[in-house]
Amino acid sequence: MTASSTRRRSRSARHIPIPQQGVWPGLTEVPNSPLRARIAASLFRRAVRGLPVRVVLPSGRVLGAGGPDAPVMHLHRPAAFFHRLGADAKIGFGEAYMVGDWTSPEPADLLTPFAARMSTLIPRRLQSLRRLAERVQPDTEENTLPGARENIHRHYDLSNELFTAFLDQSMTYSSALFGPGETDLHAAQLRKIDGVLDFASVGPESHVLEIGTGWGALAIRAAQRGARVTTLTISAEQRKLAERRIAEAGVADRVQVLMRDYREAQGHYDAVVSVEMIEAVGRQYWPTYFGTLDRLLKPGGKVGLQAITMPHDRMLAAANAYTWIHKYVFPGGLIPSVESIGEAVSEYTGLRVVQDRAFGQDYALTLRLWRKRFLDNWEEVAAQGFDETFRRMWEFYLAYSEAGFRAGYLDVHQLSLAK
Repeated sequence: MTASSTRRRSRSARHIPIPQQGVWPGLTEVPNSPLRARIAASLFRRAVRGLPVRVVLPSGRVLGAGGPDAPVMHLHRPAAFFHRLGADAKIGFGEAYMVGDWTSPEPADLLTPFAARMSTLIPRRLQSLRRLAERVQPDTEENTLPGARENIHRHYDLSNELFTAFLDQSMTYSSALFGPGETDLHAAQLRKIDGVLDFASVGPESHVLEIGTGWGALAIRAAQRGARVTTLTISAEQRKLAERRIAEAGVADRVQVLMRDYREAQGHYDAVVSVEMIEAVGRQYWPTYFGTLDRLLKPGGKVGLQAITMPHDRMLAAANAYTWIHKYVFPGGLIPSVESIGEAVSEYTGLRVVQDRAFGQDYALTLRLWRKRFLDNWEEVAAQGFDETFRRMWEFYLAYSEAGFRAGYLDVHQLSLAK
């Protein structure tokens, strides 16, 4: 590691937002680097020149190749916007939305063309130079046992009431699986859970280990099939509400919720299930994660795994980058590729992939419904003490993610692994 990268790590670690307290370190300070801002402005104008969008400047000038009905980006403070992009494009673009440097009537529509051309927005000859300047993930966000607990705490312990405001009644915070023409989020979430349980062959006599409790929806559903469930979480807030929901569902005698990291799990199980938890594991711990699945699963058992994925080349390019998502939403994470999952399963386990279901566009719809519910219920969220900066942050997070799935830059898979 170079001295400059070490400095970037330590500087990143000191600037941790605390949204539930309305603390946003350095966010309102506009970086001052005229040369970088000029370069960023030039690259941005070049990038949007061929995109089907309309970027409207304060002067009324319009950039982009979009027609009258194209998605619109209102660039209210161009100078501040380009200074933020110049300082760190992977963080500055989202921060500029958080502070109102730019807005859009429908940010997911606007961001989708950007996501569709993510790998070519920056000229290839400049991409290697960009990696020399951009920040890398802080050592403080590495997913050691204490580090993983802190990373999870920063997102999932924000407030149970926050998540209640936009999730369906099952309190499921992962992609739903919709039927043809369906928009019923709750029914689609139950279908997704049933799909994971089916992939793990969970039945009335199964003893199931769940890695990542969430708010208890999968554990409840498995117990209603007659299974016994041991479910692991490292979120204190989630555990508290999950145990209450499990009791209210009448299955507390069949479900045990443990405050425990997956690396600390013991025993042998007929089935292991894990839904969208691998994204928080961190690449250096993938061998441990998959080895743990293998260690805990009885011979003849199955794993039901749901994972967000991205193209392998983009995963490699993003492996060490410190992005807006890391800083504000999911510290310490990395989305795997299908190839990387297959390689890890092959190299570190005695398992094999026997079924694979992809449904990325269902995630786009899930995120769209979440964002609508979040904005519709904003007054309820604001009453918990969250400020307008948080509202713009959460809206950008959901719209940005939706755009990734709509463009095919991101996907989601359910996998069945057999021993």
